Amino acid sequence: MAARKTSAKSNHSAEELTSYYRDMLLIRRFEEKAGQLYGMGLIGGFCHLYIGQEAVVVGLEAAADEGDKRVTSYRDHGHMLACGMDPDGVMAELTGREGGYSKGKGGSMHMFSREKHFYGGHGIVGAQVPIGAGLAFADKYLENDRVTFTYFGDGAANQGQVYESFNMAALWKLPVVFVIENNQYAMGTAQARSTSSAEIYKRGEPFGIPGEVVDGMDVLAVKAAGETAVAHCRAGKGPYILEVKTYRYRGHSMSDPAKYRTREEVQKMRSERDPIEHVREMLISGKHATEDDLKAIDKEIKEVVNRSADFARDSAEPALDELWTDIYAEPGKEPA
Repeated sequence: MAARKTSAKSNHSAEELTSYYRDMLLIRRFEEKAGQLYGMGLIGGFCHLYIGQEAVVVGLEAAADEGDKRVTSYRDHGHMLACGMDPDGVMAELTGREGGYSKGKGGSMHMFSREKHFYGGHGIVGAQVPIGAGLAFADKYLENDRVTFTYFGDGAANQGQVYESFNMAALWKLPVVFVIENNQYAMGTAQARSTSSAEIYKRGEPFGIPGEVVDGMDVLAVKAAGETAVAHCRAGKGPYILEVKTYRYRGHSMSDPAKYRTREEVQKMRSERDPIEHVREMLISGKHATEDDLKAIDKEIKEVVNRSADFARDSAEPALDELWTDIYAEPGKEPA
């Protein structure tokens, strides 16, 4: 099956295209700043950047409704920004400060926002998949017409718990969209060397789960596929699988020199398939925006990102007694 793509001529409005451009650019600039702070020693531990994959989460968030849920892996900063979480709180968490979403205790890999229905980045490969199925089970039980987007990578697609989740989601017709963010390399092994079947989305077929492959460098194609998947789930037909073919420009994490691929390969993707440049070209060629308009947006986004870095630096480190908070739930007390 060919990956879903959009035509060269887009019937999307200037406002819609500008919104996608802005959202993807925010993720790109935020991640670039995070990389800088990591190099300065202000971010510790692991840090997995989303640069290159921005169209995936921006396109799917465009297909989501208020109250829909999302859960993902440790490459999670882009998902948080796309669902509306505050860049200040995200950056403060990356730097381990009390102004962060997890009070500085979660860092890059473990954030959470009940308000934005973001149920965490998860450090254990594939562990978020059964959690996503569980969130969808709650929604089905409550009959609230909500859908859960459960993101995982091509590497995690080889984990056994993924298929246990597929089975239960199909049996109970859970409203969950399983999103395989296939950036082609897992940690550092090419998909062809780690996966026996080239089309991962077809692994849902034995469970009766429909799916499709999508061009993940095209935000409009991702949105269209997301709308199909969401409509399927809201109609009570059960889960849907989207294998979104994308590409990360950086290594698996900041400690990865990415020597398993050539510079030419990365540069070719940057120059020919960049998701932000794709929308930029549509804005310019469609006369929806001028070069000066887009430069102004970039300047505005950089100011937002720089403020988030300043907020993080100015925020205090967590007090030592924070080690003992948020460990156990108190009986009868609603979680914060």
